[in-house]
Amino acid sequence: MKRWLFYIITAAAAATTAVLVIFVILPRYYRMFEHPTRGHCSIRLNRSILDRSLEVGTQFLLNHQKPEGHFTYQYDWMDKTYAQGDSQVRQAGVMWGLALIYQDEPNPKVKAAVEKAMDFFALHSKVTADGRRYVVYPGDNTGSTGTVALCALAHIEYLRTPSTDASQEKLQNYRQHLNEYLEFLVGARTQTGLWHRFYDISDGRPFGSSTPYYDGESLLALVKAAKYMGREDLQPIIIDAAEAGYQHNILEALQKDRDSPVTKGYYQWSSMAFFELATTKWPDTKKYGSYVIELADWMIHDHKTLERRRNTGYAYEGIIHAYQLAVKQVDIKHVKKFTCVIDVGLEKLTSWQVGGPLANRFIRRQATTDRLAIGGVQNHRRESPLRLDVTQHQMHAVILARRYVYK
Repeated sequence: MKRWLFYIITAAAAATTAVLVIFVILPRYYRMFEHPTRGHCSIRLNRSILDRSLEVGTQFLLNHQKPEGHFTYQYDWMDKTYAQGDSQVRQAGVMWGLALIYQDEPNPKVKAAVEKAMDFFALHSKVTADGRRYVVYPGDNTGSTGTVALCALAHIEYLRTPSTDASQEKLQNYRQHLNEYLEFLVGARTQTGLWHRFYDISDGRPFGSSTPYYDGESLLALVKAAKYMGREDLQPIIIDAAEAGYQHNILEALQKDRDSPVTKGYYQWSSMAFFELATTKWPDTKKYGSYVIELADWMIHDHKTLERRRNTGYAYEGIIHAYQLAVKQVDIKHVKKFTCVIDVGLEKLTSWQVGGPLANRFIRRQATTDRLAIGGVQNHRRESPLRLDVTQHQMHAVILARRYVYK
């Protein structure tokens, strides 16, 4: 081979390698050398990516609503099979997720779906003689307090959104249901100021120890009712519950285990509730803003959300609220750190969305036009079951990211 031809071939091979490294390999692995937890990263997400993710995610949730008003629990998009299990709390959570989507950007299809779901839970509920409404979920022998809390939250988000085509009779009916759900939550508290885990479906009698999930969900429901629905009479109960929850589910739990599953269960709910408290004009509530930022640091450094292999959409429901508080406090160090963690974390999770704007290789290899699959979010990057609550929590994180970070 002539020397000049050898040089040309060598140069072409080198150029090809350089192109591959610069445009294919480095972009994929560049973030391995970044330090998002220190506030050093490149920003990959943008508003249009998140808009598209929310669009298809919303359609996924709508496509899985059953004629009765509740939802498919889990759909395997590769096998095209449905899971046999169900969860009354997660069902109510999907309803709340759609109500949040409706509150963020009113849409008649989403509105109709929320109303259908609220009517389903109203149909499958009882009201005590003293006006406490609780859910009797089909097929379950015991009620879960978290179900009632999420029903209340769905009603709050729906009712705080201006509606031009809802009759006053319908709105009054939903207001009454909300107040009845709230009365149940007020009466379901333990002597320590938290919430009983269960209730008897025959008479609504609460029982059982508290659980961090329901403590947080119930607290958030009361805080939002007070802040957005004129129920400031709940303020003393809210403050007592916030203090009890912070002591039990955070301070005491972390003393026993620095990466406590109790704190993890309480994390996003308490972060959202504390954010709402910190942004009220109530006395002595400024400290709750500090709690939200401290909890976000815990989620990042101790729970290590960026290293988790399962879906952590819940983490960003808290971290994004911490970001907004850091912005308000001009806390530049935390703003940078939270910005990076949000961008890196949500980019990864968005790549787990079937038919989403950043779908990963596993999803692209199994390209689908299945309307029951598109928009759903996997719980793992290479596992095809789509659980509706996973998508719901991630869509809420996307809404918050659009609202506060990627304006």
